[in-house]
Amino acid sequence: MTKLSVLDLAPINEGGTARESLLNSGDLAQHCEALGYHRFWMAEHHNMTGIASAATAVALGYVASQTSHIRVGAGGIMLPNHAPLITAEQFGTLEALYPGRVDLGLGRAPGSDQATLRALRRAPESAESFPQDVQELLMYLDEPTAGQKIKAIPGAGSQVPVWILGSSLFGAQLAAHLGLPYAFASHFAPDYLQVALQAYHQNFQPSKYLKQPYTMAAVNVFAADTEAEANYMKSSMQLQFIALRQGNPGPLQAPVENIEQQVDPAALAAANHALKYTASGTAEQTHAYLDKFVQATAVDEIMLTCHAYDHQARRRSFELAAAWPNSAE
Repeated sequence: MTKLSVLDLAPINEGGTARESLLNSGDLAQHCEALGYHRFWMAEHHNMTGIASAATAVALGYVASQTSHIRVGAGGIMLPNHAPLITAEQFGTLEALYPGRVDLGLGRAPGSDQATLRALRRAPESAESFPQDVQELLMYLDEPTAGQKIKAIPGAGSQVPVWILGSSLFGAQLAAHLGLPYAFASHFAPDYLQVALQAYHQNFQPSKYLKQPYTMAAVNVFAADTEAEANYMKSSMQLQFIALRQGNPGPLQAPVENIEQQVDPAALAAANHALKYTASGTAEQTHAYLDKFVQATAVDEIMLTCHAYDHQARRRSFELAAAWPNSAE
């Protein structure tokens, strides 16, 4: 049995607002909690007019306040943008308010372009210290040692579970070395999924955080009552990926019929490659895809994301996926 979780990218629709997006996130979290999903994560992106979760810890605080037991967390916090102490304080605060429910996934990418990176007051080489920054953050979340002068208050002793996120071998190797759980961003970066999982398992070193390897991979899901409805819903994400790759990121566009006739074939092919790991179609088709994905990867957990324009269609997509017979609550 495989756990199912949710990654919410808090999409801002064309003509919509960040407030509407964040309220939808709270509603979706309630819905997914009732459906038995294990976690609800949100991600840090900056200067993206189509994503409302830039202040990720703040957004998670709202989501946690709207739910009662589903785990909430970052998938992830882009650590090069932050001092480890501040991140420990933020997630220590969430843990103090919502004990036993908070996860902290850490990524190395800036989650933005170089100009935005400068606006965040981070140097381009900040990512080079990622391994050291992760270890410093782990120290702040552990019980303080004798004579430790700097402590995260709240945060010290909270033992908030830390994950390493990745889309290449680097994160897999770091997670294995530190004995931490590993999550792969296969929902938009499919190419290194198998080799990264293999590297993680081969190099895993048991730690006080984790005795055995634990892996999670992300899959897009567009489930609907008919295959045509699912393809229609998926077209919004295809359009957004095409715009992003062309240097024109923006709000999430409304879906279109017959997207193959609407866009450049090469651009669509590139978007479809990035979205390779997508479960789309009816409930039966979606469940069959998830079965094959687990058989191919042996992951312990699948994190589903549905970047859909219509909120009710997105709710329905997670509802249909949650009925997967091989899911574990």
